[in-house]
Amino acid sequence: MQDDLPKGFRAGAAAANFKKAGRDDLGIIVSDTTAVLAGMFTQNLFKAAPVLVCQEILASRGTARAVLANSGQANACTGDEGLANCRATQAMVAGLTGLEADEILPLSTGVVGAHLKMDLWLDAVPKLVSNIGTRDAEGFTRAFMTTDAFPKFSMREVTLAGGTARLTVMAKGAGMICPNMATMLCVALTDAKVARDPWQAMFGRAVEKTFNRVSVDGDTSTNDTILGLANGASGVAAESAADLALLEEALTDILGTVSHMLVMDGEGASKVIHITVTGAASDDDARTVARSVGHSQLVKTAIYGGDANWGRIVTAVGYSGAKFDPSRVSMKLCGIERFRLGCPVNEDKEDALAELLKAKDVQVEIDLGGGSGFYNFQASDLGHEYVTLNSDYRS
Repeated sequence: MQDDLPKGFRAGAAAANFKKAGRDDLGIIVSDTTAVLAGMFTQNLFKAAPVLVCQEILASRGTARAVLANSGQANACTGDEGLANCRATQAMVAGLTGLEADEILPLSTGVVGAHLKMDLWLDAVPKLVSNIGTRDAEGFTRAFMTTDAFPKFSMREVTLAGGTARLTVMAKGAGMICPNMATMLCVALTDAKVARDPWQAMFGRAVEKTFNRVSVDGDTSTNDTILGLANGASGVAAESAADLALLEEALTDILGTVSHMLVMDGEGASKVIHITVTGAASDDDARTVARSVGHSQLVKTAIYGGDANWGRIVTAVGYSGAKFDPSRVSMKLCGIERFRLGCPVNEDKEDALAELLKAKDVQVEIDLGGGSGFYNFQASDLGHEYVTLNSDYRS
């Protein structure tokens, strides 16, 4: 059951009946040895209790032995009681595993404002602990899914000078996706040995190129967390500049794969919009434009409907706040140029575009014509099902 996890990691799950009976909604990953920790967290000022606890562990210890994840209750905006409950769940698991409570990283997802159901936790934790070693990456991922249509996980192997190490990433998220560090939770594991500072540094760069460049609905959750645990169980060390670069390349690749899954699974989404901005005065300006287009509800609904309404894209570029000369802007939709140097072109391509817009992946290329700034971004389209799901989320 554990073949897709790196060496020295074991997973378990249990049905606690937090929201729906008969499905796993509590999961755990345990490392046989102490793992070096990296992490990035939501920039929402209302940080959930588990986010605060994880941040504290990252700052104080920089290491961990386990990740404890639940769905059903976000334990966000729950005050001192929520923080106390979060720590109590760590203590429950610690008491049955021999781990220290502050070696256990909590993750929660669900309705904001809902407290943890502590009576159900008391019943479920013994089952959870007894199940350690019985789940694989998919099994752990399913335990903290909410509105996800499918579990999001992937595995890579990377060959370093000392041998081969494994990376496995597991994530959940379909709505409230707009990472600014989405409701997005992610755990990345490796059995490579890597020092704390380079691990955190490469982790931050990889997240910036992947999870921070996707959006479903422009909402940043109170619980967004991505954790990286490196336990060194493979005996393969990433120490040289070359090995660290190889590990970072593999980490960026696998995080890119999983973050793309978040956009594919956007609540009610049918397409992924791939936005590339070039010719900006700076990378920051390019990012501003890309996010403006990706967050535009008018752009997203047009893509959903297969409407080649390029004017909505250009309008979103214009109000983005980036500085550029409108007369130098050009734009391609699905590879067909529809706007060149501030004017429409290829007006006879509407039928061709209508066919191209039936694809699951839609390319939007924007050239601001003013510099070397570059940014790419992925966003989902926006359809009827998104409203349906989110209008009765708590039922």
